[in-house]
Amino acid sequence: MNAADDKTIVREYFNSTGFDRWKRIYGDGEVNKVQLDIRTGHQQTVDTVIGWLKDDNNLSQLSICDAGCGVGSLSIPLVEEGAKVYASDISAKMVSEAQDRAVAAFKNSVNPTFAVKDLESLSGDYHTVICLDVLIHYPQDKADEMISHLCSLAETRMILSFAPKTFFLSILKKIGSFFPGPSKATRAYLHREADVVKILEKNGFQIQRKAMTRTRFYFSSLLEATR
Repeated sequence: MNAADDKTIVREYFNSTGFDRWKRIYGDGEVNKVQLDIRTGHQQTVDTVIGWLKDDNNLSQLSICDAGCGVGSLSIPLVEEGAKVYASDISAKMVSEAQDRAVAAFKNSVNPTFAVKDLESLSGDYHTVICLDVLIHYPQDKADEMISHLCSLAETRMILSFAPKTFFLSILKKIGSFFPGPSKATRAYLHREADVVKILEKNGFQIQRKAMTRTRFYFSSLLEATR
C-alpha cells in the first residue's frame, strides 16, 4: 500500500465509520472503556500543549495553525485563550463538526477559521504550527516530507505528537492491540523520536520541550521545537 492509498483510506475512514467513532471519543458522551482511555490520553496531550503555550504569556499575540484539527479539541480552547487559529483537517465531516462546536462556543465568531485540506496542501505563515496525533497515518518517508512542509509554514515554533516506535509498542502493534476495536480501519505508523528530531533539525528547529502521554491504549510523544 503506497502513501496515496493511505491518504485516501484515511479521508474515507474519517468521513464515514471513523467519524462516528472519533466524534464520540473527542466528545463528552458515554463511550466504552477503551474509547474513554483514548479520550483521556488525547486530552492530556491537548492540555500539555495548552499549558506550554500559556506558560509563554503571549497567546493573544500568536497566529496558530492547527494542522489536522479533528473536531476542534485543540483549536477551540486556543481561541478561548485568545489565540488567532487557522484549523484544517482532511475530513470534511470532522471540519463540519469542529465548526458546529466553535459556533456553539463563540456564536458568530470567525475565529477559528476552518478549512478542509490535507497537510501537504496547507499554505500561509504562522507563528506556531501544531500537528497532534496525525503522524500515525504517515510512513517514515512521507512523514519527512509532511513535517518539512509544516516547518516551512512556521515562523517560530513547531509542536508535533506521534506514536513512538519502541520495542513494546511495536509488539502491541504487531498483535493488533495498538488501536483495538472493530472500527479500526487505518494503518498505524510508529516513529522513532530520533527520526522526528532529525527532520526538525534539518529544517532549522531545535527541541525545547518534550512530554510523553501514556495510558493503557494511548501513547503519544510530544515535541516542541523553535528557531
